[in-house]
Amino acid sequence: MLARVEKRAASGKPKDYVLFETGYGPSGLPHIGTFGEVARTTWVRRAFEAMSGVKTRLISFSDDMDGLRKVPGNVPNQDMLTAHLGQPLTAVPDPFGTHESYGAHNNARLRAFLDRFGFDYEFLSSTECYKSGRFDAALLNVLANYEKVRDIVLPTLGPERRATYSPFLPLSPRTGAVLQVPILEWHKERGTIVYDEDGKKTEVPVTGGHCKLQWKADWAMRWEALGVDYEMAGKDLISSVELASKIQRSLGGLPPDGFNYELFLDENGERISKSRGNGLTVDEWLTYGPEESIALFMYQKPRAAKRLYFDVIPKAVDDYIDLLKQYRSNEMDEAQRLESPIWHLHHGHPPAETYPVSFALLLNLVSASNAGDRDVLWGFIRAYAPEANAKDNPGLDRLVGYALKYYDDFVKPQKRYRAATEKERAALEDLAMALDGMAGERNAETVQNAVYAVGKKYDFEPLRDWFKALYEVLFGQTQGPRFGSFAALFGCAETASLIGRALAGEFTDNT
Repeated sequence: MLARVEKRAASGKPKDYVLFETGYGPSGLPHIGTFGEVARTTWVRRAFEAMSGVKTRLISFSDDMDGLRKVPGNVPNQDMLTAHLGQPLTAVPDPFGTHESYGAHNNARLRAFLDRFGFDYEFLSSTECYKSGRFDAALLNVLANYEKVRDIVLPTLGPERRATYSPFLPLSPRTGAVLQVPILEWHKERGTIVYDEDGKKTEVPVTGGHCKLQWKADWAMRWEALGVDYEMAGKDLISSVELASKIQRSLGGLPPDGFNYELFLDENGERISKSRGNGLTVDEWLTYGPEESIALFMYQKPRAAKRLYFDVIPKAVDDYIDLLKQYRSNEMDEAQRLESPIWHLHHGHPPAETYPVSFALLLNLVSASNAGDRDVLWGFIRAYAPEANAKDNPGLDRLVGYALKYYDDFVKPQKRYRAATEKERAALEDLAMALDGMAGERNAETVQNAVYAVGKKYDFEPLRDWFKALYEVLFGQTQGPRFGSFAALFGCAETASLIGRALAGEFTDNT
């Protein structure tokens, strides 16, 4: 991007900052993918600042002048919205009844969760930019290059669309709708277009909010009007980025640098969608995991399609805990810390928070103890890590609350206990005796070695079958964290008692 700064200076359009942009189409409620785009762009922005020392800005742009093409299935007042199909989103009444328009409602939702994460951004509305005249010069430039822009787009269209395509979409003076109509004439010298509406020739200026552009031409025009230097986009928009770049070059501009990321999938492996409302929302994730966990999920493997559903949250939480511990270890030098996701997630200033207990362990602790409140769980945690407390470990205290909620909603309903086999029963009885003899032991490695020893004694091959049996018989789950770590946290005597209850058949009826 430094090369772009130099090119702009050479072209006579210098500026002392680099402009990053993210785009949002408010035809549906903002979803987690929208958050991801802003988060990822912010990480690139901050890394660029650290490397270059060049000032930057970030614009979050809402294409809220787009016409409502279909009614999303996850909003109220469907009939009312249907009656306003074709209207600009900022002219469609708000089905929730809280804002002056549907577009304004969704814009407010977008800004609310961006603000929640503390993003540094400037919000721009397409409607405001068109109507205020901010885009006027760029729109007249598109009109001056009408044939060039049209000829770039036409080869990408089918025969029917090709016959009527124009980069300009007039807004009907009569209905206010965004019209998809053939343009009969264009007058560069007057800055107008002529079209037929209900058998009547109508001439309107392309400026002042009387027209908007088809979205690929609109994207290119926006880049040029705002001077965008960087914008990333999903894999599904690669061809659109290429086309918009060609259009911007035809206008005499320099397309922005960018990055293409893969899309998120729901629990069924289908692409998440604003209009369908499948997948997770930001609020849903934050009911069960902290902000850092959702940010890390976005950061990791951006070019791999990832399933985005509730069951990915615990791993994301524990991945964050592990990475934070590594970041603070003496094994990492400064260069390695700059490569860590932790540096990027916290813009170089990670918290001093420590987590003596993982999220997975907390979930199993809730299960084993039947704890229903924070105080019970903190009792176990303090016995395991006496220096830990809710005041000095606010992040861990939040995890305790998340664990209670996640366990009740997702783990408990899925628990399926089974009875131990004859071999497993004998091994579990031995393990209970060994743990009884280790009462007061809090060293996870020492306890884990004892668990290993029992598994080897009874010839479990592979040894992971022994640990699988532990979790299926004691927790009604097929997997979990290191069993030694759990027993050290829960208490060896308490774990021995848990084994006794399981062997007595207390859990096999899924109670």
